Amino acid sequence: MATNSTTRRKPAPLRHPKAGEPLPEYGTTNLSSSYRRSLRARDLATIDRALQILRVWLTDDRSVFDTPDAVKDYLRLHLAAEPVEHFAVIFLDSQNRGIAFERMFTGTLTQTSVYPREVVRAALRHNAAAVVLAHNHPSGNVKPSRADEALTHSLKQALALIDVHVLDHVIVGSSNALSMAEKGLV
Repeated sequence: MATNSTTRRKPAPLRHPKAGEPLPEYGTTNLSSSYRRSLRARDLATIDRALQILRVWLTDDRSVFDTPDAVKDYLRLHLAAEPVEHFAVIFLDSQNRGIAFERMFTGTLTQTSVYPREVVRAALRHNAAAVVLAHNHPSGNVKPSRADEALTHSLKQALALIDVHVLDHVIVGSSNALSMAEKGLV
């Protein structure tokens, strides 16, 4: 059997730091701005394992997101310690069970550009019936801005065109999270 010379090789496995070794920021090798640089390898491994378990639960028949507090806790685990703004979406099926969690956009210290077209495309790709929108405020202040409210309204309108419901928009701070749905803003 002939082999194709353009076949892809498997990527090299990620190297896990040794105990006590400083860790790079997620997705980079630059330690100068990493919030994770003070974590030990054992602590990072524990966090990564917890995220793996949550990913399994996210797609399991069990209802992980049965309360707004469970959603906020999940999102805090993913977004609270980020040094810049990230916009993420939890995609849900018709029974409000998690299909996927996806970080869609990364911005600066104070803002992130979000493109409704890309959120709609992702919802279609995941075959989602509903979504929970989320972003973090690195400042720690979880009070929604006018821009946050306008973005929620814009995304709600765009997703309604494809029959995807926006259940909530959660703003994550360093030590707490705010549900815009609980405040009557969705």
